[in-house]
Amino acid sequence: MARNFLYLIAILIVLYLVARIAYEMFADEIAAYALVPSAEFAPMDPLEANAYQDPALWYSRPGIGVTDPARWQPAYSNERSGLPTQSDDGVPDFAVFFVHPTSYLSRDNWNAPIGDEEAERIARIYIRGMASPFNAANEIWAPRYRQATMGAFLTDEPEGDKALDAAYSDVVEAFRFFVDSVDQDTPIVLAGHSQGALHLLRLLREEVKDSEIADRVVASYAIGWPISVEHDLPALGIPACSTAEQTGCVLSWSSFAEPADPSAVIETYSTSIGFDGEPRGDSQILCTNPLLGAIGGSAEADANLGTLVPDDSMSKGELVRGSVPATCDTQGLLNIGPPPEMGSYVLPGNNYHVYDIPLFWANTKADVGRRVSAFAGGQEGPVGDED
Repeated sequence: MARNFLYLIAILIVLYLVARIAYEMFADEIAAYALVPSAEFAPMDPLEANAYQDPALWYSRPGIGVTDPARWQPAYSNERSGLPTQSDDGVPDFAVFFVHPTSYLSRDNWNAPIGDEEAERIARIYIRGMASPFNAANEIWAPRYRQATMGAFLTDEPEGDKALDAAYSDVVEAFRFFVDSVDQDTPIVLAGHSQGALHLLRLLREEVKDSEIADRVVASYAIGWPISVEHDLPALGIPACSTAEQTGCVLSWSSFAEPADPSAVIETYSTSIGFDGEPRGDSQILCTNPLLGAIGGSAEADANLGTLVPDDSMSKGELVRGSVPATCDTQGLLNIGPPPEMGSYVLPGNNYHVYDIPLFWANTKADVGRRVSAFAGGQEGPVGDED
């Protein structure tokens, strides 16, 4: 009996090792099989004219009240920091347009249907953790949109690009309604993560650049999507934020813990086509250090004003001060030191993609307030641009 039990344990160990090796060797293929839709792309009907007048098409917007996920406010852990929550007093009025990351994982469709229960549940969790650092704003707008499914990012087939184009068509309609709805004198902050950042970058190129609204944009937080300094940044029409109080600029970072293995991300990045139509290759990735508010550099953990550490459900969390450092490496990725305990959604290679914003929640909040205040101070042109 004992011998049979040991044989069973040995077999299970071997099966585990085989499965682990197979996963490491064929992780991309396994993910594609599990997440890429097998059906052909079916074009979506455009939304009705002025569809975003309907409050039901917004996760966050003025008037929603206590159920607005972006208005959630975490508290500092008294046990670990003993610090009060930050005050928003003194921050001038501003409005935020936030585009949430991918929350639709199904293979049933290339784009999420509006009203998909699981995708919207996850999207609300993301907004609670990622849009809440911007909630010093008097207005936060975060649209529902027919996002591309996760599998759209795991295929080279044209269906993936078609799904992203379809998702963007909703985002741009929501953005236009947002612009028409916000007072014309109100400064604007744009923000998005992952798929949301990708759509945000397209908004900058196609809707903001050389437009009247460009002069009202305080900053654009395109986080969790690699931006090539050479092949992408010039097309945006705005510079990278090189100082902590600069306005009219873009910020971006992608977080990895040690030992980091960003090979999958770098391989995809290097073979992708930049906004200038050229391969991104080994070009520098824009890395904003969120602890410094500037390009590059290194900061110790004591500069971190508060990491939002979620509970197991990802629906709640507390702020812990001084726990995560940040260093921009030579490739343009953000190194956060030894792996912090953030939950079970760390991606292979110690990729903390899901936690890009929560890792630096309080610093992001302070960064927004600082730039809005600088913008309201009436500087002519981007602060720090001396050329």
